[in-house]
Amino acid sequence: MDRVRGRMSELGVDTLLLSHGADLPWLTGYRAMPLERLTLLVLPLTGDPVLVVPGLEAPRVAATDGLFALRPWSDAEDPIDLVVDLIGDAHGSRLAISDRAWATTLLALQRRLPGAEWIEASGVTSPIRAVKDADELAALRAAGAAADRVAAVLQSGGIPMIGRTEAEVSARLGALLVEEGHSAVNFAIVGSGPNAASPHHEPGGRVIGRGETVVCDFGGTLSLDGGPGYCSDITRTVVTGAPSDEVATCYAVLHEAQQAAVAAAVAGVTAASVDRTARDIIEAAGLGDRFVHRTGHGIGIEEHEDPYLVVGNEEVLVPGHAFSVEPGIYEPGRFGMRLEDIVVIDAHGAPESLNRADHQLVVIDA
Repeated sequence: MDRVRGRMSELGVDTLLLSHGADLPWLTGYRAMPLERLTLLVLPLTGDPVLVVPGLEAPRVAATDGLFALRPWSDAEDPIDLVVDLIGDAHGSRLAISDRAWATTLLALQRRLPGAEWIEASGVTSPIRAVKDADELAALRAAGAAADRVAAVLQSGGIPMIGRTEAEVSARLGALLVEEGHSAVNFAIVGSGPNAASPHHEPGGRVIGRGETVVCDFGGTLSLDGGPGYCSDITRTVVTGAPSDEVATCYAVLHEAQQAAVAAAVAGVTAASVDRTARDIIEAAGLGDRFVHRTGHGIGIEEHEDPYLVVGNEEVLVPGHAFSVEPGIYEPGRFGMRLEDIVVIDAHGAPESLNRADHQLVVIDA
């Protein structure tokens, strides 16, 4: 909270207002349910922070050791009135509100505080959240190791594929994440055959056949010691039977691009340069138009957060940054492949891959 207030001072922000989204649990340990009832942390630059919560949700707020005061509200009260009173005279003030706050909340506050300037809370919090401390890195390592264990089951043939639907394989991946300690499954993408060419394919009733690539991209949230939870995210592509020469050639290019991008992710380079490293290799193989997304995204308390490894992002990477490195090659209507690790920049400025599951194109005959 001290670091947040320091950032508020740099940006001239008088009050930070945190509602739904990851900033609230990151700062307070409390993850609000996405209800229509207002939950809002009112954090002034100076003075006591107050968490305004629906009365029926107050028992879910853990002891805070004086970090903030709790103000439950009843259905007979207007929570906007409470927040306006806590903010006080906002004429000429700069207020930062959660990027994912309900529009109704923002509009109601804007009507009541017409003299205020409004900005996104991420301008305050994201640069701090992006650089993980030792405890956060430990949580990410634990989540990554758990995802690796699931990937090992997948690659060993422990999840039969041929003759099963994508949805069945997805459900098994999710169940294994929970068995490995995740409190929530955020996604379990399974795209087979032509569906593998859709990076965010929704697994469904398609039956997986022989001789197909199957993209398995899965991750969830794992909590250590009752904390708010940090995310895993891993992608491994397998093939059901011996791969064709074309698939094997494309995968060799993909593997080279992914490994080169991981090695390039050192402190002092830009996020865009890591993307360019992967993209150059795929383009040199004549497959540039088959790599249709950014190389990676930051990860932490959310599965997608700063920094983003994408063209145009000139943010300089520093120790503590954590992100995915996941180039892909997609042939529409035919096949697709992606290879993803979570990488952190260690205290010496070097890349540390949190995922060590086999990076080769594993054949699943089951």
